Amino acid sequence: MPKSNTKRARLFFLAILALTASVVLVACGGGGIDEGSDNSDVTTATGGDPQGSLKISNWPLYIDGATIKDFQSETGINTTYTEDVNDNNEFFGKVQQQLAQGDSGGRDIIIVTDWMAEKMYNLGYIQNLDKAELPTVEKNLIPSLESPTFDPNREYSVPWQSGMTGLVIRKDLAPDVKSINDLFDPKYKGKVTLLTEMRDTVPLVMAADGIDPAEATTQDWLDTIDKIKQNVDNGQIRRFTGNDFVQDLAKGDVVAAIGWSGDAVQAQVDNPNIAYVQPEQGCSIWSDNMLIPVGAPNPAAAYKFMNFVYVPENQAQITKYVNYVSPVKGVKEILEKQDPSIANNELIFPSDEFTENCFAQVSPPGDEADQLEVEQAFQDVVTG
Repeated sequence: MPKSNTKRARLFFLAILALTASVVLVACGGGGIDEGSDNSDVTTATGGDPQGSLKISNWPLYIDGATIKDFQSETGINTTYTEDVNDNNEFFGKVQQQLAQGDSGGRDIIIVTDWMAEKMYNLGYIQNLDKAELPTVEKNLIPSLESPTFDPNREYSVPWQSGMTGLVIRKDLAPDVKSINDLFDPKYKGKVTLLTEMRDTVPLVMAADGIDPAEATTQDWLDTIDKIKQNVDNGQIRRFTGNDFVQDLAKGDVVAAIGWSGDAVQAQVDNPNIAYVQPEQGCSIWSDNMLIPVGAPNPAAAYKFMNFVYVPENQAQITKYVNYVSPVKGVKEILEKQDPSIANNELIFPSDEFTENCFAQVSPPGDEADQLEVEQAFQDVVTG
């Protein structure tokens, strides 16, 4: 049975414009949309004896049924695991006022996507990590995730899971779809969906037109959004989705979509005609990351949990459930014995060759005004 996963039901930019004024007031980061200080006053989460309780906020259906119980049994730490991150911006809107006052709302770990992790850190909402408290993470983090552009030294983030954004198709109905631009072929009019997440959709469309997303200008973003709008207006694009794109594919209402790798793996369980296709111009690669927010009441327990899920045996049972890219070394070897079909799946353990044309998920360039212009333009297209 397919499991709806990390990117579930995203309601794009629900809070961004309403929060602009407060973001400006509290901004204390360097670079990007949140210009300000150099984060020299950011605190480091304190370790120590991990007693008491732990509270985690994560995306829906993003962990197996045993891991939390196993953690509690091994450590004695009472753990509240809440699936209250349905959308990066929606979650930001919910917690921003508290975090601006140094209050985590009782949360010790929050899990958000790369760009949102950077944004929250630049605003001073996230604590640095004491690497001495994370020996298992330091030992077992896979090399490809050690130095992301948004946090090159992993000063404040630990990957939870990673994934790829690319094409998801019905092999029996659209076997020739290989490029993002194939989505705009008139023969598929009304049978194509894109994602509501701007950072997933727009860079892939730009890459298909020969624009390097990492070097794209504000005008490149706006021109690409205009191209998408034209294909909404002419009926080519059926709608924008969260991970419910797999339901459209299963029913045959949609034959090709921009979608997430892990959701495609799960959809194949019920319908083998659904397949992930790596776009000819490359995919977008992202991670969802564990962060310790300011005001976290029990950072020592947070460190304990991070180390726990980086034990390969513990991570293996998570991977078997979520079917996204595991950030932990040694998991593939375990699954080769337990379930070779997962261990040999390139969507879960991608080779360098499989991802050679892929790029890290990017945000629009420029200052706050430039980014808000792009975000609003995309939101206008999504909402019609």
